[in-house]
Order: sequence, then structure tokens, then C-alpha cells
Amino acid sequence: MALLNLFQFVVPVSLGLLLGGFILVLLARFDQSGHATGGQDAPAESKGEGADAAFLFEGRMLLQASDRATQLLQPSTTDGSAVGPHSLDDWGLVLCVLRPRFPDLPDDPSQFRASPGESGQIRLDSMAGAAAAAHIVVEWWDDWVRLQIVDHCHDQEHAIPSADMSEEAGWLRLAVTGAPYPIWQTARDGRVLWANTAYADLVTRFERRSPEDMTTAQGFPIMFDVPLQTECDNASYRLSIVPSGSVQPYWFDVRCLRIPSGWMNYATDVNAVVNAEIAQRNFVQTLTKTFAQLSIGLAIFDRQRQLALFNPALIDLTSLPAEFLSARPNLLSFFDRLRDRQMMPEPKNYRSWRDQITDLVAAADNGLYLETWSLPSGLTYRISGRPHPDGAVAFLFEDISAEISLTRQFRSQLELGQSALNAMEQSIAVFSATGVLAFSNTAYRKMWHIDPDSGFAEITVIDASRHWQSHSLPTPVWGDLRDFVNQFGDRSDWQAEVTLRDGRMVACHVAPMPGGATMVQFMPFEKCIASATRELLPSA
Repeated sequence: MALLNLFQFVVPVSLGLLLGGFILVLLARFDQSGHATGGQDAPAESKGEGADAAFLFEGRMLLQASDRATQLLQPSTTDGSAVGPHSLDDWGLVLCVLRPRFPDLPDDPSQFRASPGESGQIRLDSMAGAAAAAHIVVEWWDDWVRLQIVDHCHDQEHAIPSADMSEEAGWLRLAVTGAPYPIWQTARDGRVLWANTAYADLVTRFERRSPEDMTTAQGFPIMFDVPLQTECDNASYRLSIVPSGSVQPYWFDVRCLRIPSGWMNYATDVNAVVNAEIAQRNFVQTLTKTFAQLSIGLAIFDRQRQLALFNPALIDLTSLPAEFLSARPNLLSFFDRLRDRQMMPEPKNYRSWRDQITDLVAAADNGLYLETWSLPSGLTYRISGRPHPDGAVAFLFEDISAEISLTRQFRSQLELGQSALNAMEQSIAVFSATGVLAFSNTAYRKMWHIDPDSGFAEITVIDASRHWQSHSLPTPVWGDLRDFVNQFGDRSDWQAEVTLRDGRMVACHVAPMPGGATMVQFMPFEKCIASATRELLPSA
């Protein structure tokens, strides 16, 4: 009886211990596999060479993660916010962590199954191929997806990062994500696999898409039409994008670096630089059009002393071929060609010709060069040199032949008029509107014993009247004459008589002239009588 009672006590205890051990085994297996079946038959766990991390998703929501998987995600939230351009959901967060190594991960876990309720399993290799450092075993059933990362290469370069390395990678990821310039990763076919906040802001600004659209299966749009390269390891492009609803392009310099999974791309906003270049180009075109209308020849040489800019007037004035000027000759060749075409004075000593050109450039650099060239053809050119910023120098060629001809003609007329005045018997003095002596003839110099051209000082009507008064007897004529010369408005000529200190009588005739000038004539009485007698006597 006692034995029966003992058996009845031991059997339930043993069954309880066996059942408890069985439950503990199931719980341990549950914790290692990283997911609960939820009453459903789950596919068998993949046999890898080392399961370092496992994730279990229901839709896009993370249900459970192993300790190693949690370590991978922890650096992503070091600053208290999710890694990525905006606040991401669980699947998007895992994509940010794993996609740089596993670019074949889809934007949405539903893309694994071909039809609802389907179950299956695939293997995704890392970016280096089948013999890579790690691969992912993906299992799906119903609405669950399980990711298991299998690491089968334990060298430092390819192994799954340790906790310290993951923390450092997290900080680096935060730095790249918060960079002020767009950075994005593309696959070999051009798909955008990852992008930082600046790229997402660019999408929002130019495509008018909300941040939520970029956390769904649609992912990031392709903002830059970067050519797909297969030969070089890096390339640089200047590309433009046009905002939605606008026609004004925005320019970026894009640099692409090859990585095993595709390309890493960096964009720099150079819109201000491009606009400045366009404005500069338009300004140069405006200057070129303006220079084309000038009658003065323009030749600008850069700091290397090569012809950088010229206008059509230079071709007309120098007769140099346009092909020669377009070839950007240096300064010495330019002046040598002018000399060969006799478009500049022939140097007396050709050996010192190059030294003269060097002195000419030095004078132009200081803004001191100004010469007049009288050419064998009869033309006269005025050549001036002006310094320009950055060591450039400009030469201006101006045809002053007409000006020189007009000046010579005017001078000839003046000499002719002066000769005519000198041939007259009357003493003549002409005062300008300001009362300054402008002309006088030889008879005037002899009568009043004065040479107005002997000094540099101007002789006014006051100075002249004082001199006249010193050589004549007192008379009010000189005061009246001064007032007449300085008078404005309508005036009429008048005559008077003055007596010189030697007793001679002199007739004075004062007449207004155009422009406010005044002419004063002096003639001794005996010459007046002789002239009147000649006029009264009948001609033979």
C-alpha cells in the first residue's frame, strides 16, 4: 500500500518535470530563433554558419529582434531620433542600416511574396557576391517576414561590426545624414538605395512630395540624370534640375564614386556660380557688341601678353587679317606684323626694336604710354596704352588724320589771317569778350612800341589802355574804350581822336565783332588824309 502511494506521488512529479523541461526548451528555441509562430507553422530555421542577427516583422512593424540585431539598430538612435532623412518606420530603419551592404533588399517587405498568403525563403548576398562576407536568409509566411544575417567571414573588413564599431558607424551615419549637401547611394541600374536628409529635402522642394511618400515602397525618386558609367571609378558632372511648375533650372556639381554595390553620389549647389558665369558671359557679350560699334581700334593683351580681345575697328585701322588676330598672337608678333605692313613708324635701329616694345609695354602698364604715329600712307594714329586688372594691358588705336588735317587747315587759316593783318597800314588790336588781347598786327607793335607775344602773361584791355595812356595826352577816350570792351548787349562802332606825346594826332576807330569781341584801329592823321586824298583823286 505504501508502495502504491509512493508511485502515485512520483509519477505526477516526474511528468510535471518533463513537461516543464519541454516548455523551457521551446522557450529557449523561441528566443534563439527570434520569432513566435503564433499558432502557424513556420519554415525551418536556416542553417547558417553563424546567425549574428535576426529580425521578425509583421508588415513593416518590427515585432522582435535578437541581441545582435538590437546592437545594429542602437547606433541609429544615438541622438534620440531615427536615422534617415525623416522619421522612418521599422522597416525603413532596418533598410538604412542594411541596404548599404545588401542593396537587393526591397523597399517594402510585401515585395517578397508573389501573392497574398504565400510562404517562401530566399538568400540575399551582400554587395560583393556569393562569396561575400555575409548573406541574409529571408523567410516569409502570411504577413510575417524574418531576416537572418549569416556571417561566414570573420576578417575585420567584412565581418558584421562589433558594438564599438557599430557605435562609430552610427555616428558616421548621423554625420552623413545631416550633411548640408545631397548624398545618395545608387545601384548599378541607377535606382536610389539610400539618401540623406538634404536629398530628401531636395525631393520635397523640387518634386513637391511629402516626407511620408519617401518612407513607403515608392522610395526616393531619381533627381539627377547621372549617366551610368561602367569604365571609370569616379566621374564629375554639372547637372541641372527644374522644380515642378517652373522653367528656371538649378545647377549642381555631382561627383560619383564607384562602390561595390553601385555608386555613391555627392551633389554641391553651384546655382549661384552658374548664374554668375551666365551674367559674366552676358556682360562680356554686351561689351563685345559695344566694342564692335567703336571707331577706335581696341587690342587687349592678357598677363601672358597674348591677344585676348579685339574689335572690328582694329582690323580696319591696322589692315591685319582677322585670322592672324583670332590666332591670339603675342604682343611682339602683333607689333612686328604692324611694322611689316608699315602701319607704324619704321624704327631707326631694328636691334633696339624689341627693347622699345618692352619699354612700350612697361609704359602702358603704368598708364603713361601715348604716342602719335605718322604713317607713310599719310594717316596719323594716336596710340595709347592703359593697364587693366590682373596684369592685362589694352592698346587703343585712334585715327586722328581728320583731326590733324583740320588742325593744320585751321592753323593755316590763322597764319593767313595774321599775314593779312600784318600787311595793313592801320594798327589793329582785337580783344576777346573777356577783355583779353587776342590779335595784334605789326603796325600796332610799331606805333605803341610793344610786343604782346614777348611774354606768357595775358594782356587785358586794362593793361593795354594804361600803356596807351602813358604814350598819349590825357583824354577820356581810354576809359570809354574799356567800358565798351567789357559791355554786353548791342553795341555800335564809334570814333575818337587822341594826341600822342610826340604831338601826332591819331584817329581811333572802335567796332564790335561777333562773339562779343572788339576791334580797335589806330591810324595817324597824315595817313588818314593821304588815304582820303587818294580816294578823292580821279583815277588816271
